[in-house]
Amino acid sequence: MASLKRAKTWELSDSEPEEQTPPDSIPQSSAKDDNDDDDKGDVDNEDDEGAVTQSSNSKSEGASSVCLVPPSGRGSRAPSVSPGRRRRTPEEREEERARAEERRAERERAREERERVKEEKKREQRWRREEAERLKSLKPENCLKNLTVHIHPVLLQDCGCDVLVETLAGFGWSSCIEEHSLTHSISWTRQLPQVGDEGGGVVDEDQVMMVVSQEQFIAMMTSIKQAVIGGCEGAESLFQPLCEYLNRASGAVVSLLVTGAQYYQRKGSWDEDDEVCPRSQLGLQDIDIEEVLVYLQLFKNVSVHFLFGWQEVTDHVCSVTKALSKRPFKALCDSTDLGFCLDGAWSGGVRVDAGGRGLAQVWTRQIQQLNRVSAGMATVVTSSYPSPALLLQAYEEAESEDEQRKLLANLRVIGGAKERRVGPELSLRVHRLMTSQNPQLVLD
Repeated sequence: MASLKRAKTWELSDSEPEEQTPPDSIPQSSAKDDNDDDDKGDVDNEDDEGAVTQSSNSKSEGASSVCLVPPSGRGSRAPSVSPGRRRRTPEEREEERARAEERRAERERAREERERVKEEKKREQRWRREEAERLKSLKPENCLKNLTVHIHPVLLQDCGCDVLVETLAGFGWSSCIEEHSLTHSISWTRQLPQVGDEGGGVVDEDQVMMVVSQEQFIAMMTSIKQAVIGGCEGAESLFQPLCEYLNRASGAVVSLLVTGAQYYQRKGSWDEDDEVCPRSQLGLQDIDIEEVLVYLQLFKNVSVHFLFGWQEVTDHVCSVTKALSKRPFKALCDSTDLGFCLDGAWSGGVRVDAGGRGLAQVWTRQIQQLNRVSAGMATVVTSSYPSPALLLQAYEEAESEDEQRKLLANLRVIGGAKERRVGPELSLRVHRLMTSQNPQLVLD
């Protein structure tokens, strides 16, 4: 055994407390790895490491101290390779490198797939948000804010036009005074809502009103009769600019409002007998007026309204404005994906995924589209025969045509106050639907 390497001692003063070193803290020297080191143990320790010195003064004071120094780390050796492991060949390293590359590529593909799914989810959420905003903008109360009533400046020469302007301002509706391609007219424009990157802009509504007085309408009648009946060039009137506007704007719907009639008041009360019709005040025969009205309606698609004053004109303009605000929402509600289906919430179609989920519901609705077929009756038929192919196979297996027609008659409908069957009528109609080769055959 190699001897312990001891350090020089030092003296302790009386004021310092005496420290006792526990015996467990004394480190043991490590054994030598080679046999040569064991043979030279004592000589090497005496020459290289020195001896332990004790102080006579400290022994007389009753205090001694020993400091042990751990052995020097000379001759540290590298860990040896386990005999069970062998060096890898270049082919194995290349194969391991290829597997690492494949795992890295798989992680990259998984990351890209997660990014793609996240992007699709964000895109779907953005589409739903834009769709909700678009539907919200189509509501009548919101659509009314986007309408603007355009009044031709010529109409402001009549003092009664102030009623129209004040009424529109009182409702908070947008209106403006500007030139229009048709004189004496009132028109509407719609500001399209901005939804995402789409939308925006201004579109013209197809409704146009032309407000004329009785004298101007009489001049128009004279011009129409001379141009159409007499075959000569008509007199100068508002009929010429009206025809020019209709030739330019073929999709416009023009209404002619004739004003200027008056009420006659008797004894402070209004009576229907006291109301004088504007048409009777024109001083023309009824046949002449009827001919002009028929010509404007059939050949020019212009409707004529006889009104007593600007208050009725204002009411008519307000009614048309409200109707235009409701048009987009009504058009959205009236549009259905399946035009041949009946009206109802179920007529919007069924979504079928790639795995075939939803086909059973499509088959049920195909039976339900027949007249007088409830959802319960259609469900019973499709539950007994889950697909059209199975029903056709059952028809082929029947012995006679009469048996085919009555194949579904005895199926019992579940639900309701009393038990009932599908019946021979519906069974016959389903048989015609599935087996008839005539596309013009009436099923009901």
